[in-house]
Parts: sequence; C-alpha cells; structure tokens
Amino acid sequence: MKILMLSTGERDGAGRAACRLHEGLGQMGLDAQISIQQKQSNDPRITGPQTALDKTIAKLNLSYRLDSLPLNLYHRPNRAPFSLQWLPSSTLQRTISFDPDIINLQWICQGYVSIEAIGKIKQPLVLTLHDMWAFTGGCHYNQTCDRYQVACGACPQLNSDRESDLSRWVWQRKAKALQQTNPTVVVLSKWMAKCAESSSLLKHHRVELIPNGLNLTKYKPIDKLLARQILNLPLDKQLILFGATLGTIDPRKGFQLLEPALKKLSSSGWTDRLEAVIFGPALLDAEICGFKYHALGTLTDDISIAILYAAADVLVAPSIQDNLPNVVLEALACGTPCVAFDVGGLPDLIEHQKNGYLAQPFDIEDLATGIAWVLDNPSRHQNLRNYAREKAEREFSIELQAKRYATLFSELVSAPKQI
Repeated sequence: MKILMLSTGERDGAGRAACRLHEGLGQMGLDAQISIQQKQSNDPRITGPQTALDKTIAKLNLSYRLDSLPLNLYHRPNRAPFSLQWLPSSTLQRTISFDPDIINLQWICQGYVSIEAIGKIKQPLVLTLHDMWAFTGGCHYNQTCDRYQVACGACPQLNSDRESDLSRWVWQRKAKALQQTNPTVVVLSKWMAKCAESSSLLKHHRVELIPNGLNLTKYKPIDKLLARQILNLPLDKQLILFGATLGTIDPRKGFQLLEPALKKLSSSGWTDRLEAVIFGPALLDAEICGFKYHALGTLTDDISIAILYAAADVLVAPSIQDNLPNVVLEALACGTPCVAFDVGGLPDLIEHQKNGYLAQPFDIEDLATGIAWVLDNPSRHQNLRNYAREKAEREFSIELQAKRYATLFSELVSAPKQI
C-alpha cells in the first residue's frame, strides 16, 4: 500500500503533526511519502518543491499571496486566516507519479492544493481536519458564526452582508468537489467531530476520530533543574509557560486573556514566587502585569521544546477556540500540568484537576484560580505531573496514532470500488 500525504507547512502546528504521523507510518514499515509546499528541514524523508520555479514560489510565499488577493475586495477589521484555494494547482499531478493507493490531505491551505484539484482525486481520499476550513466558506475557525451549518454567505469574517459573497462561492466549490471525491474525514477531537457532523458539507461523510500522536521518547519528563540550567532560567521561581506559533500576536490563542489573569495573581501576592516564559513571537514590555518574563523566541527542534516544557511548572493555553493544540499535548507528555478554558478539543487533553485545570470559558478569575491551584501544593503538583505523563502514554503515542491511520487506510484501499 502506497500512501501519499500532503501538507502546506512543516514547522507550523499542523505541519509538525503531519510529519510526526509520516514518521509513525514509516516506523511501521509502510510505504508513505509526504510532500510539503514549504520545506524547511533537511529531512530526506520529506519531499519539497523540486523545480527552481516551484522553490522560488515557495520561498516568496507567492501561492498564499495570490490566493489571498480577492480578499482585498472586503474591508476586514478581523484579519483572521481565510483561505480561498482558487489558484490552479499542479501539486497533485506532480506527486501522482508516486502512484499512491490512497491520499491523505493534511493542512493544504495557503494556495497549496486547489478545491477543484481535490475534486479530481480518483484514489480513496482521507481529509484530516486540523481546523474547520474543510467545511466552511473559507474561515479556519468560525468564531461565533454558525452559517457553515447551512451554506455560508453573508460572512462576518469578511464583514459582508451579501449572501453571494466569497464565502458562498468557496462553499459551493467545496460542495461540488466533495460530491465528486467522497472523502473519509479524520478529526483530532470530539469537538471537531461534532462540528463536522453538524456542517452542511460533511454531515453525510464518514467521520473518524484519531488524535495526534507524539514520539514519547523525545517528549518525556526530565529533571527540572537540569532543564532550567540548560535554558538559563531561574532555579528559585515557579515558571508559567505560554507559547504558540504566532506567540502573543494571535488573538485566538488568548494571551490577551492570560494577562488579566496574571494581574489577579499579582494582586494576590504571587509576584515574588512566579515568573513567566514565552516562546513564539512576543511583542511585550519588560514585564507582564508585574511579573518578569523570559522570551525564548521561536523554537523549532523537538529537543529544545521538550526541555522547555520540562523546565516549566505549568503551561497555560487560554485559547478562545482550538482543536487539539500541540503545545498542550507536548507539555502533558513532558509531565507538565496544563491550564486552559473548557473549550474546543482541550477537554480531550486536560482532565480537570487530574492533569491540570479547565476554567469556565473566558472567566478570568477562574483562569487565575486554576493556575494558583496547580502551583500551590507541591504534593498535588507532583500527582498532576504523574497523571499528565500517564495520559500521554495511554492515549497519544505516535505508535497508536499510526496504527489507527494504517487500519483506516487498509480498509479504504481494500473496499470495493464504487461504480
């Protein structure tokens, strides 16, 4: 069985997850190839752009820029990601020489694979949903809009009151493509399963729940003092960790909600006990609400990231909407308790007061309470750490994820062809 996987990125959250799955399938001895639009590593197992023209397009991010041009017709105060996928795409034609038995589309936005190209796929197709894009009119997260359950149009993220806007056009193109190819859908969280099953585009398609997995020999607990010495972090403070691909500048990841929670902790007497650590872009003053913080920038290798999780006492992921965030999964595998709002796929990862704390959605006081609850009792903190690792080993190993995908792929490849 030959498996072809496609992913736009390699180092963004979805891209890292896709490459991990590819690694897991390879460890099983399966013939899996992954093609990446924006290849950044030297990993020979990952295929990137081959021609000089394709490499130039990827380097300048031209596909994304051209794909986004029609959005300039709209005044969008909210600049949330929105993908049209309208550019003619030769990606599948170039990779089809691999002669795959099955194709798995991971996150293929930013102009990588057009909607029309998806509709032309003849092999069994699996769509992995890292966000909501596959069943919306272009947005990646719906925020408070439920029009994806009907047919999109009058899109609030486009600041549009017209039914026949770009979102309706994207929705119509997807409806046609999905009818032509009839994919099987893989979701990462129970929340995303409910969203897909309530959507007008995917409600009649098969939906399978397969969470992401990790290499648990890379992401594992290590000595906290050693981790801090390696990263030059203080040895005598409790450390709160926040991180995201776009760091503090992505409103969906909720740093703007963490700040007032830190302010409450500061007023409760935690100032001398705590410091904050941030990875990813951080546009901040010298202190955060009275707390000293350490900005580590963008980390790309598994070893550095795992050491950072081990150095922290708690990870806070105050997302407004999220699927199955890598940062939480990785932190739990390293034995670091997590605090988040009870939204999206976060309850799949965090069991309240067992390996972290789930605050009532967007209740700043409860978020601060959760952080303090995790940190305040050393014995309880150790129990949280132990259970965090146990849950990762039980539910989120790369071996379990790859096995589940391999079983699904085999079933679809061996199924009788529909005429």
